[in-house]
Amino acid sequence: MIRLALVCGSLLLWRSDFNSAHAEAAVLKPDDFAHHYERFNACDNEQVVNEIPNADSWLWMVDQAPLFECPSTRLEEMYYFRWWTYRKHMKRTPVGMVLTEFILPVSHAGDYNTVSCAFGHQVAEGRWLHDQTFLDDYTLFWLRSGPGGGPAEHFHKFSSWAAVALYDRYLVTLDRSFLVSILEDLVADYRTWEGERQRDDGLFWQHDVKDGMEESISGGRRVKNIRPTINSYMVANALAISRIADLAGKSELSQEFAKKSEELRTLLNEQLWDKDSQFFKVVLENGEFSTAREAIGFIPWMFDLAEPEHAEAWAQLIDPAGFRGPWGLTTAERRHPEFRTHGTGTCEWDGAVWPFATSQTLNGLANLLRGAPQSFVTKRDFFDQLMLYAEAQQQDGMAYIGEYYDEQTGDWLITGPKAERSRFYNHSTFNDLIISGLVGIVPRDDNFIEIDPLIPKDVWDWFCLDGVQYHGQTLTVFWDRNGARYHRGKGLVILADGQEIGRSPSLGPLTAKLP
Repeated sequence: MIRLALVCGSLLLWRSDFNSAHAEAAVLKPDDFAHHYERFNACDNEQVVNEIPNADSWLWMVDQAPLFECPSTRLEEMYYFRWWTYRKHMKRTPVGMVLTEFILPVSHAGDYNTVSCAFGHQVAEGRWLHDQTFLDDYTLFWLRSGPGGGPAEHFHKFSSWAAVALYDRYLVTLDRSFLVSILEDLVADYRTWEGERQRDDGLFWQHDVKDGMEESISGGRRVKNIRPTINSYMVANALAISRIADLAGKSELSQEFAKKSEELRTLLNEQLWDKDSQFFKVVLENGEFSTAREAIGFIPWMFDLAEPEHAEAWAQLIDPAGFRGPWGLTTAERRHPEFRTHGTGTCEWDGAVWPFATSQTLNGLANLLRGAPQSFVTKRDFFDQLMLYAEAQQQDGMAYIGEYYDEQTGDWLITGPKAERSRFYNHSTFNDLIISGLVGIVPRDDNFIEIDPLIPKDVWDWFCLDGVQYHGQTLTVFWDRNGARYHRGKGLVILADGQEIGRSPSLGPLTAKLP
């Protein structure tokens, strides 16, 4: 089929010969979504070309990523835009495939323009692609490309939740052999962090900048504060290592790291919880709490570490004096006197909206909503913030993702020549929030598929996520309130390799056994 499209003032010739290429899709037709890529390609000067050029971007998407449609044209567009930008960062090197964070070279990067700070986000997003060999390469690059076959020299330049990100990837792929093969690397990584950053009391400290969060209200680039970030990451990493050790049949190692995880979790909940502010906070070098609530206080929920009595912290998410800004979730509470006082353009985390933080917070919110009952936030809050996050990812009428933006206007805050490096910034998740959050695929390690949508019941009459590779099978999840959209009956439906395995008349939790 030859199709002509007028996009961005230019005539684009699109050749589509792949109508049957996406055989995994049981409901949706790939050609129905090609217009998104036509527009993205036509409006891009393709300043940098890595493994997959723009000309091949749609064919790559059809071959590698699940299809998605929903009533929100903005959300759907951003879903495809984020895959389009993600593949821009896939780079072939002499040591295999890697992912970059910035599309242009940056001074703080290591070999091949790689930056370890984004690794957890990149694995979370990429675990839903069909061919996972590029993430195997990328993982081994970080763990074994350095001196003597050890970690890359700049791996420990930033805090990391690498072990738990890789374990969560396993819950999608069930590739036990690869995960077990890197167990000793992950153990060595954890012990390195203990040597570098653990205090005598068992908690971990970190410079703000090495959390990837410069110029914050609570700290600075050189102070050694105890932060909810690195401590949450280390609790989760230890638990992930314990579970991987179980898979490897190493019970003593599993018990050792389970103990580390539980002891540090106890310290996190006891020492970093400010009872007066009802929030997880930074503890300063002098032992006092920071005066500011910051978005990093939501990170414990990203890994299910907080206790039910801590849920009151989430009241701040929807409070306009807290974190709810006109254009998204701020990185510090808006009521604080130092909110947005650090200037602009030097990576400030004093209140502006960072997709990095938004994706972490929404992950935490998803876990909270699927946990113990609480009265502070609802599925509507998750839905509204995800929609606002999608709406913000634009510039001059075009889809755009950068580093951070103004909470009042939505304007991106890296401007001028430096903005060229920020385009296509690969340091947040979006599609994972749709797949595991909104649509609600909750990965697990048994022979069941669990769906727990975070879509308010009165919002959408239909949506479909099609061609999801999960546990070696191809899944389709769709909701059709009236049966008129997909003509396969009413309700929430799960297909495995095209065959129905689960159905519910309502938009709520649904679990089915895989064939």
